[in-house]
Amino acid sequence: MVMKGKKGLIVGLANNKSIAYGIAASCAEQGAEMAFTYLNDALKKRVEPIAKEFGSDKVYELDVSNEEHMAGIAKLIEKDFGKIDFLVHSVAFAPKEALSQPFVKTTKEAFQIAMDISVYSLIDLTNRLESVLSDNASILTLSYLGGPKYIVNYNVMGVAKAALESTVRYMAVDLGKKGQRVNAISAGPIRTLAAAGIGDFKQILNWNETNAPLKKNVTTKEVGNSAMYLLSDLSSAVTGEIHYVDSGYNIMGMAAAETNEEGRTVLSWDMRDK
Repeated sequence: MVMKGKKGLIVGLANNKSIAYGIAASCAEQGAEMAFTYLNDALKKRVEPIAKEFGSDKVYELDVSNEEHMAGIAKLIEKDFGKIDFLVHSVAFAPKEALSQPFVKTTKEAFQIAMDISVYSLIDLTNRLESVLSDNASILTLSYLGGPKYIVNYNVMGVAKAALESTVRYMAVDLGKKGQRVNAISAGPIRTLAAAGIGDFKQILNWNETNAPLKKNVTTKEVGNSAMYLLSDLSSAVTGEIHYVDSGYNIMGMAAAETNEEGRTVLSWDMRDK
């Protein structure tokens, strides 16, 4: 088991449909011990049973915008684990109105909230945990293709993910001097609580499935397995990377093409409609 003896913190797990759940499951299968955070009392009821499922009773309240929570997280980790070997940052948020209106209409307040929660929280959390991160710790965050490319209805979250991916690269250089690694996974679209805020999400799923080279959408287990690799010593020479787990969709320059019954080349989407 490649994660045996490894201890880590999973931040942002919401339920058993979330990507963070898939990551925790893969790490647990490989022997890792984990602590989990929850945002508020409503989510605590969901997170505690999940932690128990993975053999953990270490569950902490953590709102990354709450100074008291952030100031105390390192002491909780030190008390329960001493030091940790990996950190999973699965935190993103933008006000609903910033996702439902044109990007150019994003307010300053909504922009700042999205950047603070979705991007700066990674920097802040890493600094707060500096004293309890092992010398070869692996830090992982979650991105999406809407960062480097335009994705319909993703709006301000796309800009936040672009900033997050750049943050990964700059942090990788700073922390590399200590032997610590920072990477991101850019997963394909998955039905999660966070995805519920994106308009026409079903269309995005259908489009990805039709046009990805592997002709399927990804699962949280598949993302979790890739994350486990990046969090383990198997990826000891990998840092600053944005690792795509999207059935290959990110390589496509246009919709996939197939040959119809008349021998003509048509777009896969056209074939699907017919």
